[in-house]
Amino acid sequence: MSTSLRDRLRSLPAFPATLPTFDPSTAPDRADDLFLQWFDDALERGVAQPHVFTLSTAGPTGHVTARTLILKDLVDGQWVFAGARSTRKGIDLAANPSAAMTFYWPELGRQVRLTGEVEELPSTVAAADWAARPAVTDSHNPDWAAWALTPTEVEFWQASHDRQHVRHWYRATP
Repeated sequence: MSTSLRDRLRSLPAFPATLPTFDPSTAPDRADDLFLQWFDDALERGVAQPHVFTLSTAGPTGHVTARTLILKDLVDGQWVFAGARSTRKGIDLAANPSAAMTFYWPELGRQVRLTGEVEELPSTVAAADWAARPAVTDSHNPDWAAWALTPTEVEFWQASHDRQHVRHWYRATP
């Protein structure tokens, strides 16, 4: 007898038995400081590509799309990423400059989710990012842009094997 996909999915382990713990009362005052702590922990524990995140956008029609990108920088509370303006992400951001970023490190049972407004950064930032890409033969790409998300909310989520997950939020004050 074949097992249904539902049964197969439910039999998969959700998280490793041993996970980091997180006590929100020890969290720093700034979300970017906590992110850097978790990022450094991910690096120390050998998480592959901890700088990879999912960017979710909604374009002119309101349809939501998501794609995987690399965090380029985190400076002054701005989370920087880059890409071509002519792609779906660029078109979406031009029409609707709101987005969500999600970092997920399953080995650690950790997720960081941000929502906020996105602004295109000066062309000098995009040009420097383009020039730093491996195997770039053109010194200039006028379609390349760098954007920064300034979060209005950041949620840190720590899984627990017993499903007593811990959430901690940072919200911008109006």
